[in-house]
Amino acid sequence: MAIVIDQKNGKTLSLATRMLEPKQLKVALSPLAWKILKILAEKPSYPKEIGTRLKMNEQNIYYHIRNLERSGLIEKLKEEKKQGALAKFYTLTDYAFTILLKPLEESQKIFHIKKEYKNFLEPFISDGRLNALIIMGSPEPHGLAKARAKDGLFATDLGLFLGTFLNYKPELFTKLDTEVKEDDLKNNLILIGGPGVNFITAKVNSKLPIKFEKIKDQENFYSGFHSSVSDKNYYEEGYGLIVKAKNPFDKSKDILVIAGRRMSGTRAAILAFLQKFDEICKGNSYDSKVFARIVEGIDKDNDGVIDSVEFLE
Repeated sequence: MAIVIDQKNGKTLSLATRMLEPKQLKVALSPLAWKILKILAEKPSYPKEIGTRLKMNEQNIYYHIRNLERSGLIEKLKEEKKQGALAKFYTLTDYAFTILLKPLEESQKIFHIKKEYKNFLEPFISDGRLNALIIMGSPEPHGLAKARAKDGLFATDLGLFLGTFLNYKPELFTKLDTEVKEDDLKNNLILIGGPGVNFITAKVNSKLPIKFEKIKDQENFYSGFHSSVSDKNYYEEGYGLIVKAKNPFDKSKDILVIAGRRMSGTRAAILAFLQKFDEICKGNSYDSKVFARIVEGIDKDNDGVIDSVEFLE
């Protein structure tokens, strides 16, 4: 993976690109295949739709689609019923491809982050690209508790923070918990909000080293956190947790849970990213191999708004 960078009108423009092998280049440079790639760069599409746009026989489109897929230039995204038939939607594997006529040479690093940052952020960010789906609770009443999530605004703060480690502009990467499909769960996931307002967090809660504790006989209400690392309980409002763990829906992927007791607790967890990311990357204070932290939100200037955090473990 590489990055194409350009300067235009005082702005830095960038896009992730992949090196092409000679066999891939031959497939891509077919005039019809090139037109198909241009269409798929606009949005995912299926062969019949592409054929209609190009005024071409659908079988010709299928031939090039198969070649492009075998060459790793496109991939099947989903299947949908269209006019009684099952349509296969395809998308590009990358939005830019590069041809090398000589080997790459060593040069000054343009993008560099600390090793400990890299260890924590992977695989959510890889090669300067966002490789995760961010899921937050729906602001509409949902679930048995009919909860409304109010911490969606923190996704903006988190997005701005993550953006400092990216070297390209990602597509839409955020979904509400009510929009998530089964296949979505097999990605790297960043979950914002506790199990009361985000039912994807509720699904993974029992697998976390620090988890929300349910109130006895109340299935959808939670009293605080229990840490299996320190064997401590935390019940105060304004406490937040940050946990990086394996994704229970796909062990080859990871999840990052950022949540808290009430909205103030989630705010505290997000503030920890913005103010003390170095500390987050050190791992739990009882076991540094476990990336699970508890933070307490602090109102330093007494204006009723949390503006700082302290780590409890």
